[in-house]
Amino acid sequence: MNTNSENLLAADTAMGPVTLLVADLDAMTKYYRDAVGLQVLSEGAGSTTLGRGATTVMILEYAPELKHAAPGQAGLFHTAILFDSERALAAVLYSVARQYPGSFTGSADHLVSKAFYFNDPEGNGVELYWDRDRSLWSWTHGVIEMATIYLDPNQFIQDNITEELIANPVDGGAVVGHVHLSVGDTASAREFYIDRLGFESTIEIPGQALFVSAGKYHHHMAMNVWNSRGAGRRQRTLGLGQVDIVVPSADDLGALTERMSHFGVSTRDDGQTVAFDDPWANLIRVTTAS
Repeated sequence: MNTNSENLLAADTAMGPVTLLVADLDAMTKYYRDAVGLQVLSEGAGSTTLGRGATTVMILEYAPELKHAAPGQAGLFHTAILFDSERALAAVLYSVARQYPGSFTGSADHLVSKAFYFNDPEGNGVELYWDRDRSLWSWTHGVIEMATIYLDPNQFIQDNITEELIANPVDGGAVVGHVHLSVGDTASAREFYIDRLGFESTIEIPGQALFVSAGKYHHHMAMNVWNSRGAGRRQRTLGLGQVDIVVPSADDLGALTERMSHFGVSTRDDGQTVAFDDPWANLIRVTTAS
């Protein structure tokens, strides 16, 4: 367990954008723009950056030479996009359900949040969610209380949406709240993401899943073996390209770089960002908020 505060990520560490490698850039852009309600922030040769306001949420990179990952491989379980109100979330749910009716995979009240799950057009998992106020979260001996209680998506939409909202969707904030990965085993995930990277454990399902965060968020990242138990290092495939983590300052970035070096983790440091692979070759890049 990582109990030394000097070895922890700063409390106000947050997630940055998720990069996806895609086979059909136009179709994927349409999904995240028109259904999920993200704005196109920039477009380049073979890439699209989407978000809301000044916040980048998703970067799509065209990679037609790549194939889809084989079943059982490590990689992305889902990207979780956090909305700042139930109304904003309901507007997006209505939009996705109307435009991509076959993409819904489930929903749950997790006590700390209300979450709705989908697959995008290339099979990448997507969670759309809203957080309850932190004052309503319950912790016991450092473990966050979470559950999976059935949440009726149609009732949620009915409770939170109006004709006016359909005509004029709420354009509030949206960020990557957390990223959930498929990994080969949770012991290696714990060693890497807690002991080395500097997250703290918030809840663990032994042998199945691990949830970690900075600053007592319910989780910034999670890793599970539900579809990938025993998986080794990833081949380069469509799907997850990169996960971004944002630390507050250059000092925080420097401390992380020293810590990873101490543990023998190979890093790529360009002076402003530090990148490294986790044990399954998921690429993690750490930047500063400035």
